Amino acid sequence: MSQLLRRGLIAALAPVGVPTADIVVTDDIGDRACAVQVKTRRQLGSDGGWHMKAKHECIRGASLFYVFLSFPNDVGALPDAFVVPSTVVADVLRISHQTWLARPGRKGQPHKDGEMRRFLPDYSHLDLADTYGPAWLEPYRDAWNQLRADASGGLST
Repeated sequence: MSQLLRRGLIAALAPVGVPTADIVVTDDIGDRACAVQVKTRRQLGSDGGWHMKAKHECIRGASLFYVFLSFPNDVGALPDAFVVPSTVVADVLRISHQTWLARPGRKGQPHKDGEMRRFLPDYSHLDLADTYGPAWLEPYRDAWNQLRADASGGLST
């Protein structure tokens, strides 16, 4: 929320019980209202990803964004932030999970479907490097400008 406020946006915690948003955001004249769901992780673990659920494959909205925060092990450093539209998140989770399900497990057995998903900065291990390789998430790094409207009412880039 501090990053949004620093950029001149108005940000407030969403009311308790709102299932798809942690923060509600608007600009100073109310031209743009959007919702943000925050996902955090520490720089631990092997895949560098964030935990998600099956329901996130279906949560889509033109004014809903995820902010994926990666907190470094150095407590004095700022986290890496990736601002990603919900439609992109839903597509990536669906495609990567379906690809994973279609592949055999370590011992050749079929994978079992479940609720958990992983939102990763690199899906090369699933042979998705052409679309979701090591740098696919970089355009969303600190892309806070997506939360503002341009003069025509669309998203600014």
